[in-house]
Amino acid sequence: MSYVLALVDNLFFQARIQAVAKQIGVEVKVAATGEDLVTGALANPPSLVIVDLNAKSGPLDAVRRLRGSETPALIIGYLSHVQTDLAAEAAEAGCSHVMPQGKFTQELPMILARARGKLEKKNS
Repeated sequence: MSYVLALVDNLFFQARIQAVAKQIGVEVKVAATGEDLVTGALANPPSLVIVDLNAKSGPLDAVRRLRGSETPALIIGYLSHVQTDLAAEAAEAGCSHVMPQGKFTQELPMILARARGKLEKKNS
């Protein structure tokens, strides 16, 4: 079964993502660490990976490892809008899209709706 996998260690933001996902009908699994993200994605490839680039547990290393694997998932990373150096590092590491947290929050319903569309096509 397809799903969205997220590395988000901010509990408030985890709850927000889960609530939007539930409204849209998308399953989101949250990885506790970058290692858990990689392990989960390799064991059961998701259709979309969401990464808090400020997570404490190696988000950039996890992105690099996913990009170096067979996992074809879209990887969206989000961060503070002032972290331009980190944004460049994340893009270089392999994030498909890097966006400020405010924009990510604003576009989250659309991002998850697109993921749902991909999930439905993949399951058809």
